[in-house]
Amino acid sequence: MKPAGYWVLGMSKQAVIKWLPYQECWQKDQSRFKIGMFARQTGKTYGTCGEIVADCLKAEEAGKRVRWVILSRGERQAKEAMNECIKPITEAYYVLYKAGIKAVYSETEYKVGEASYRALEVEFPHGSKITALPANPDTARGFSANVFLDEFAFHQNSREIWKALFPVISKPGLKLRITSTPNGKSNKFYDLWTTQESSWSKHRCDIYEAINQGLERDIDELRRGAGDEDLWRQEFELEFLDEAAAWLTYDLITACENEDAGKPELYQGGPCFIGNDIARRNDLWVAWVWEQVGDILWCREIRTLKNAPFSEHDAVLDALMKKYNVVRLAMDQTGMGEKPVEDAKRRYGSLTVEGVIMSGPRELTVATSARQLFEDRKVRIPMGDPVLRADLHKIQKVIGPTGAPRLVTNRDGEGHADRAWAAFLGAAAADGQSTMYEYTPVKALTEDIAGGEDLDGDDGSRLSFYKGAW
Repeated sequence: MKPAGYWVLGMSKQAVIKWLPYQECWQKDQSRFKIGMFARQTGKTYGTCGEIVADCLKAEEAGKRVRWVILSRGERQAKEAMNECIKPITEAYYVLYKAGIKAVYSETEYKVGEASYRALEVEFPHGSKITALPANPDTARGFSANVFLDEFAFHQNSREIWKALFPVISKPGLKLRITSTPNGKSNKFYDLWTTQESSWSKHRCDIYEAINQGLERDIDELRRGAGDEDLWRQEFELEFLDEAAAWLTYDLITACENEDAGKPELYQGGPCFIGNDIARRNDLWVAWVWEQVGDILWCREIRTLKNAPFSEHDAVLDALMKKYNVVRLAMDQTGMGEKPVEDAKRRYGSLTVEGVIMSGPRELTVATSARQLFEDRKVRIPMGDPVLRADLHKIQKVIGPTGAPRLVTNRDGEGHADRAWAAFLGAAAADGQSTMYEYTPVKALTEDIAGGEDLDGDDGSRLSFYKGAW
């Protein structure tokens, strides 16, 4: 393979961006339908944006125009594609052209049916345009253009997006570019990658090949930092892990991610629920704070400790109980949890603290309650955290010899799915946290109690109160 060089699609002049060989190979392949599976942080989005910009500038040079749409998994990723890829590449490539050619960058709002979407755009003098916006079936259906599906395996409703998109790009001459790392087998990216249809041109580059071709990364450091073998195999070695046994699939997990979750400063003062997974030495001690906003549980904060003394556990809990309006603290009482639960009840009250002995059946009940919230999209968790994502994905369902299901988790350097269990405890506590009782007071009885004074007034007003019910 020839060494990495300075190259722009279809042009003989020298550019100022150095592409690695696998990026060059990807860009030069002008197949109409092209799909690439690349390891994390290997420049797949950047390389594809290079092809898009070069295509637009080539059209400008010829006095023509082309249209490209980048569909990302969310608004934040769409902004990153525009601000960190399209803009700098466009500016770098201007050295190839005569002075005076200017691109116009803008943020605009597109209406598709009843919905509206914010989009970032760059437009060139002859009308070529690149638009970046979040992907969903409406936006996929709304444009007749060349399309780049960025990190497609992580798009919500990937199959519905595909159904809406493909008829749009069926117009002769329109190109489709798809890149992603694997995300299990229950998404459209997996279907497309494994299809035997010959019309698809496929490119694959795992972390080892990327480094071999010049990417500057430290394999040992990355693998230690990942701290999870499944995460490493899927996101760096590009294995499609079987999702059938996962208690929470990657699709379920990523569908509940939100960029505003996990930020304590966004706490709205609502009722909170804390799940506490207790460990002293090998595993993580985790406190997970949920805030209830309407019917949605928002992760507000995740605190983890390892090999910390019990006094430090208590100090962290004290700070969280003071900071948030905590309705229920659910603690793992199994094993060494007996004393921490007893101490917490003494400090915060037995009506606030619930010790949960995680026997097999109780563990399954807690996990089932939490999974229902994930399936109903009633939780919001931090976005784009690979360690958290892998932790939530660790718990596996197996069928025992009697036919009864049970949950198992492999222990690794990042613990024993401790973040997941803390999240599950808090979510299960919130799931059954309150029941509303109403009654109309009997006037004669209130008068007797008050010595003839009507405590509730003459209007027969009703009293309401909430009672926790774990």
